[in-house]
Amino acid sequence: MRVKLDKESDALYVRIDESEIVESEEVEPGIILDFSADGRVVGMYWG
Repeated sequence: MRVKLDKESDALYVRIDESEIVESEEVEPGIILDFSADGRVVGMYWG
């Protein structure tokens, strides 16, 4: 797992595993989930 904090933009990204990201979806304003080919969440962005 990797965590990145961007203090300038006040954003946080958490990468759960290194699977290829095939789709991203904004599920709430400012919250984006990254999905693998088998539909698992592999990354999350809050900003």
